[in-house]
Amino acid sequence: MAQEIERKFLVATDAWRDQVDPGIAYSQGYIATALEGQSVRVRIAGDTGILTIKGPTTGLSRAEFEYPIPLADAAEMLATLCMRPLIEKTRHRLSIDQVVWEIDVFHAENEGLIVAEVELEAVDQVVALPDWIGAEVSDDPRYFNSSLVDHPFSSWAE
Repeated sequence: MAQEIERKFLVATDAWRDQVDPGIAYSQGYIATALEGQSVRVRIAGDTGILTIKGPTTGLSRAEFEYPIPLADAAEMLATLCMRPLIEKTRHRLSIDQVVWEIDVFHAENEGLIVAEVELEAVDQVVALPDWIGAEVSDDPRYFNSSLVDHPFSSWAE
């Protein structure tokens, strides 16, 4: 079974910006989500279509199955099958100490939110946190992309 193990953090400063690639535009939507955390997601990342099925999160891990799909199919699914709003973001990658950080800069209804994720090999893997990392939000469901559809960052109270 495919397993995703990740930690998620808020980004505290812009110190990462001069170290990253230009980023890839992502547009993603959810066909289905469940209270237990399962989801079926469609994503266009650059010029690639991807269908992802995720199981419920237990601690830092969850089952994850990803499949490439034709770009035209992904665009049609985003246009006709997915809940609104879509998640629009630019993803930047930064390799530090043999781990890859993915920094998501959200747009549209989630403008102003910047989150960094790191995928781990094991739940107990120790990762040195860069100085631009802020609070950990791995266990806060508000920061799940699937939650940002129902409760976009722009609607949060200050």
